Amino acid sequence: MKITKLETFLTNSGLRNYLFIRLSTDNGLTGVGEASLEWQEKTVQTLIHEWVEDRIIGADPNDIESVVENMIRDQYQGGSTVMTAISGTEIAMWDIIGKACGQPVYKLLGGRCRDKLPSYANGWYGGAVTPDDYAQKARQVVANGYSAMKFDPFGIAWKDMTKTEMDKAETIVAQIRKTVGDDIGLMIEVHGRLSADIAIRMGKRLEKYDLTWYEEPVTPNSLTLLKEVKDALPFPIAAGERLYTIEHFQELISARAADVIQPDPAHCGGLLVTKKIAAMAHAVDITVSPHCSIGPVALCATLHFDFSTPNVNIQENFAEYDVPWRNDLVFGWNPIENGRFNLPNKPGLGIDVNTDVCAQHPYKKNTFPSLWDSKWIKDFTQKEKKQ
Repeated sequence: MKITKLETFLTNSGLRNYLFIRLSTDNGLTGVGEASLEWQEKTVQTLIHEWVEDRIIGADPNDIESVVENMIRDQYQGGSTVMTAISGTEIAMWDIIGKACGQPVYKLLGGRCRDKLPSYANGWYGGAVTPDDYAQKARQVVANGYSAMKFDPFGIAWKDMTKTEMDKAETIVAQIRKTVGDDIGLMIEVHGRLSADIAIRMGKRLEKYDLTWYEEPVTPNSLTLLKEVKDALPFPIAAGERLYTIEHFQELISARAADVIQPDPAHCGGLLVTKKIAAMAHAVDITVSPHCSIGPVALCATLHFDFSTPNVNIQENFAEYDVPWRNDLVFGWNPIENGRFNLPNKPGLGIDVNTDVCAQHPYKKNTFPSLWDSKWIKDFTQKEKKQ
């Protein structure tokens, strides 16, 4: 079996553009992947056709280890763009293998570790401005069956925060905790906004609200600062969504700079590399909760990883808080039900791209705002009016 064709499909989904990949083989099988990357979707698409395509055409999709490792070795410059191109292609290769074997991908990655998987909601706070707005929307998240939720209460903070800004962030968290009760998990997303000092001060203010974790409190580029924050606070620290190589994760895990590791299979090399990262974490009792903030194919692939990996305990979900047509972009199973993910059971990933619907929602330039200027607040809080 050889790969004979590579196609890409770029489509808009509100705040994000999704880039899907489809590989075809000489025996009639196809496999889909996703290589979406905020602000760089067209750049990734160009790289896929300019460089990855020549490396993948003629390859046997069963040879994932050598094909992907050679691309990772040969891409030379590194970084999120090329690693996303490689990752999306690797996911499509797994889809082909699963179809060729007549098995869902999770069975090829180690088999079932659980029947259902808890999910935490993300993206749910679009339209929230005041603490009461956040609380009202949080109440609906619980009504939808979720046992946990993640949110960023820090506005457009960068490194420093005034007392007024810290008071506002704490008030949002306090109001949500009061509204949802003590049994709902709260993950605080910081987006790497803060200096170590402010992250620690803010974390100590939030301790009383029983956080599930405090995510990316400082820049992802400094393990020293992350470890400083982790050592100073009594609740779990999560990090890893902006690391792109297995070597970076080895350093993070060895330093024990986080309690929850968050590799993104669509950016860090694909499913097999993510399994290796999880195995390193498992050996030292660190849990894994993959990052996945992009489209339905990436989510589907991540779920196959989740169901086959013992040290995964929860998976984030943007799917119910995206545009209304998100599920129309693909054919296949809808995995979420009452805040939990169901086990996939179709061969391969169990999903395919609906290219006709993708074409109805063409690419839009720079739809995802910077998280550090007022456009972030305006665009995200107004997204419901645009849908």
